Order: sequence, then C-alpha cells, then structure tokens
Amino acid sequence: MQFLKTLFWVVVAIALTLFAIYNWRPVTLNLWSGLQADVKLPVLVAIPFLLGFLPTYFVYRGRIWALRHRYERPERVIVANQPAAKPSAPASDDPGLGI
Repeated sequence: MQFLKTLFWVVVAIALTLFAIYNWRPVTLNLWSGLQADVKLPVLVAIPFLLGFLPTYFVYRGRIWALRHRYERPERVIVANQPAAKPSAPASDDPGLGI
C-alpha cells in the first residue's frame, strides 16, 4: 500500500512539473487603482490552491491529533491499572511420580 501511495505522489509531482514547464508564461493581473502585477501562471494557480488546501489540512491534522490524544489517555490508564501477572511455578516442582 505504501508503494501505491508513493507512486501516486510521484505521478502528481511529475504532472505538476510538466504543467509548470509548459505554462511558464507571465500573466498580467489588474489590481486596484490601475496597479498591475505580472505573475507566472503556475504561481497564479498554486497560490489559490494553497490558500484552500492548507487551512483544511491543518484542521484535519488537528482533529487527528485531538482524537489520538483523547483515545490514548484511557488506554494508558487501563494498562496502568491492570494487576501484575502472577509468576508461574517452575516445571521442576512437579509433584508427579515421586521417584
């Protein structure tokens, strides 16, 4: 499964690199008060993607951390409150035949 995950991210990285190489053109943005900015197209696409992706990713990671933290604490309490295992009697004390 790890191989498929790695393969997926390699394919995505190659696709993004090819997109950036073939579309490396300046785009003029008309901003306020007649101000203009020349931005490369891949940068213009990446900025809105990151503005949408990063907050969602941080919320996701925060929830995963909170859930993991919530469920690990009771597990630690259960393990700490378990009685110690009784030592078993050695096999040489077997009262078998009495020879």
